[in-house]
Amino acid sequence: MVDLKQMKVIKKLKTASKPDGNTYAAPFHKLHVSDERGKAEAIVDVQKDEIVGTLRFDSETGMPQYDPIARKVYVNLQDQNIFAVIDPVMDKIVGRYSVGQCKGNHGMALDPEHQRAFLACEENNLMTVFDLDKHTPIAFLPLADGPDVIKFDAGLGRIYVACYSGALSVFHQDDPDHYRKLEDFRVQHAVHSLAIDSKTHRVYTPEQEEDGKPVARMVLYEAVTDP
Repeated sequence: MVDLKQMKVIKKLKTASKPDGNTYAAPFHKLHVSDERGKAEAIVDVQKDEIVGTLRFDSETGMPQYDPIARKVYVNLQDQNIFAVIDPVMDKIVGRYSVGQCKGNHGMALDPEHQRAFLACEENNLMTVFDLDKHTPIAFLPLADGPDVIKFDAGLGRIYVACYSGALSVFHQDDPDHYRKLEDFRVQHAVHSLAIDSKTHRVYTPEQEEDGKPVARMVLYEAVTDP
């Protein structure tokens, strides 16, 4: 935990093995932390700065996300190809659903307005669109090799997936039921995370190597739209 006024670490909490992603359920003051190799999800009460519960699974856990419309937390159970739903009031699992052809569902982004989840499937390089109301996948589109973090720009209707092989796979949401791939935009090898500024639509990617040599830098991309 970092005090942003002092810009220093003020507390550390011990979780299970390899904390990999987190999501904040603001109305409940709870931070959900996915412990991938620990096959668990730690629940942090941010008012107390304490872990108040741990959910354990028979699977490694992928990226969690909080849905402000349904007021639920979702987490990928990537060894089982299952999409799990957590009630943040009771801190209990209230649903488990198959993600179909998607194998190794790790990354996740949400379109809460249209009740869609976008899943990055590590084992078979697919981007899966999951209907959160019907609890079923509705579309599968090909990704570049090595997908990891996925983000949704609601303003442009675009989905970006950072792929370790050296590409950003880019998709467009024509409407909540129809999607198309725009391109595999080439970037440096090992770029596997990204962030989006929802106001400017800029895409930020951290690079850890350039042509095989170590670097540490952030690269900014401007989104291109049709005139």
